[in-house]
Amino acid sequence: MTTQVIKQDEVGRIATTAARLQGNIEQVIVGKGDIVVLCLVAILSEGHLLIEDVPGTGKTVLAKAMARSLGCTFRRIQGTPDLLPTDITGTYVFNQQSAEFEFRPGPIMSQVLLVDEINRATPRTQSALLEAMQERQVTVEGETKALAPPFLVMATQNPVELEGTFPLPEAQLDRFLMQVNMGYPSQEEDKLILRRFRKEDPLNQLEAVVQSTELLELQELVRKIHVSAPVEDYLINLVHATRSHPMVELGASPRAMLALYRTSQGIAAIRGRAYVIPDDVKALAEYVLAHRVVPKVQSQLRGTSARDILRDVINSVPVPVEEEAWPE
Repeated sequence: MTTQVIKQDEVGRIATTAARLQGNIEQVIVGKGDIVVLCLVAILSEGHLLIEDVPGTGKTVLAKAMARSLGCTFRRIQGTPDLLPTDITGTYVFNQQSAEFEFRPGPIMSQVLLVDEINRATPRTQSALLEAMQERQVTVEGETKALAPPFLVMATQNPVELEGTFPLPEAQLDRFLMQVNMGYPSQEEDKLILRRFRKEDPLNQLEAVVQSTELLELQELVRKIHVSAPVEDYLINLVHATRSHPMVELGASPRAMLALYRTSQGIAAIRGRAYVIPDDVKALAEYVLAHRVVPKVQSQLRGTSARDILRDVINSVPVPVEEEAWPE
């Protein structure tokens, strides 16, 4: 079996398109260039994004800007305790004129789906997203319906307000490629936001930079980004270090390993390289693995978070030397 090699002009195409997308989105999103890049990594790696932050920090605007820039359809779901699975997937409704049941698609039949405050939905409703996120399909009344690619779920949750919420189980968290935090803007960024949104919403002026068909081509190209054997070993060692860490109850799964592999290819392509280096893996390890690692109860009582453990793991695992990790 021969490995497909990506050409440098194809890498340049990915990097140029990513730069155009980032510039377009940052017409609306101020001071969050690193978050925008992570969103682009997620979409190029065919994954989903979990954004954990307080209300009003721009999560919904980011999802809308992403959808418009990609020329994709966008739908939004507000998580509430009375939200039903059929409110997401759609249902069959009897048409009196034709005397037949016809399918009315739910919001999941879009290409970019924002699930706002996902932890306010019941576990039964949350589970309706599992099949869609992993298999890119939904099953309604025993009938399977494929979702149009590309398909990206951006879900948000408020880490402060816990009353009336249902924490996402590990199986659900594992379906998200990355977890990121928006954070509050700085004073200078707040000034820019006021000036930019003073007269009109810049989101209304945003136009598509690429179309969904071109995005699918870019996703295929990202899969060709070269990962050398030493970098693969380094990635595997990072994952195994989370499983053997004395402060960890549940380490990173094989799905987490694959996610780190794919995202490393994505960030390398965005940075204009045809190969992955250890710095790519290190840059994304915290975002890809932290929400999949469960610290022991004793660690949580001491105030040690999964991100703290990941930083310790990253610092403890030896990094391949340049001669081994870089291709000739």
